[in-house]
Amino acid sequence: MSSLLLSRGGTYLYGSVFKTHILGCPCVMVSSPEAAKFVLSTRAHLFKPTFPASKERMLGKQAIFFNQGDYHGKLRKLVLRAFMPKAIKNIVSDIETIATNSLHSWVGRSINTFQEMKSFTFNVALLSIFGKDEVLYREDLKRCYYILEKGYNSMPINLPGTLFHKSMKARKELAQILAKIISTRRKLKHDHSDLLGSFMGDKEGLTDEQIADNVIGVIFAARDTTASVLTWIFKYLGENPSVLEAVTEEQLVIVRSKEECSGQDKALTWADTKKMPITSRVIQETLRVASILSFTFREAVEDVEYDGYLIPKGWKVLPLFRNIHHSPDIFPEPEKFDPSRFEVAPKPNTYMPFGNGTHACPGNELAKLEMLVLLHHLTTKYRWSMMSAQNGIQYGPFALPQNGLPIRLSTKT
Repeated sequence: MSSLLLSRGGTYLYGSVFKTHILGCPCVMVSSPEAAKFVLSTRAHLFKPTFPASKERMLGKQAIFFNQGDYHGKLRKLVLRAFMPKAIKNIVSDIETIATNSLHSWVGRSINTFQEMKSFTFNVALLSIFGKDEVLYREDLKRCYYILEKGYNSMPINLPGTLFHKSMKARKELAQILAKIISTRRKLKHDHSDLLGSFMGDKEGLTDEQIADNVIGVIFAARDTTASVLTWIFKYLGENPSVLEAVTEEQLVIVRSKEECSGQDKALTWADTKKMPITSRVIQETLRVASILSFTFREAVEDVEYDGYLIPKGWKVLPLFRNIHHSPDIFPEPEKFDPSRFEVAPKPNTYMPFGNGTHACPGNELAKLEMLVLLHHLTTKYRWSMMSAQNGIQYGPFALPQNGLPIRLSTKT
């Protein structure tokens, strides 16, 4: 692969902007905060999102990821309405129930951390999309989605027997389940503050197909990425006893404060999650070190000049978040897990775990909330041990500890 800069005059140098080929496509890789800001924010209209063909067909072409302009802006507004703090603060206790039930089910057995985290985040995703209605459809939605996800990165060959064909059949059934849920809600005419309720608002005029594409898309976005981060948190806390002790003590302060108020409900509240600065920094540092979203794909919609270099129309452009997050000039000793570095806010455009610009993840507040709730109960009630030395990394497609981090969980006495 070539790692040469694109230049008008034909002079090539190594640097933070270079060209290469991925799967036969000419690509420009950018690994500086300034270049990433240019692509994702300052000149975002010149670079459209792009995904593998199989993923686009499975999620649905009208999902928020694959669009830009007015339609994307409307969808983003609808998602933010359901995922902003004002909305999700009302489901803290429901997320807590999912977290406590999940943790309790892991006690005394060896588990694959990533697989269990996927189940936890899937259930939280369904809660945020369908509200308390999700329990009525959870098993059918889970069955179909688990088949669908196996084909996300497959070759888009829709012939019987292929992984893609099986996934597309599951996708069709998933859309039928969603159509039934939408129809039921229309008949009952109840107001809902969840994401589906936001999509179904009378003023928005989204079709059932558009709603289905975006619901499936949100499940995809809300599940594996958050599950990956939680898996790395288990690993980093297990390897850093002093950090684990600090997090545990912070969480125990909240527990004690509730015990002192005998007449008060012991359930976590939104206000409680704002009393977790050390835990929040652990999440921030995990997002930086692990860099689950290592890069994102864009495509130049016209010839674009950046800093004297030409990016031809149709070329893929990949902002490399991992490179920025691991730059020693930005984060000293970048390979070291050190949550204290976030006691001071990072410089603009140097920390982008949820992307940047108009396509930044609109569900980041929900992701952080479910991680805080799970970590509260994990650190105050349980201990865990990793089954073997876990130094390897696997990709599927997100970076994960080897074998999904097998652990054994036990209750604290």
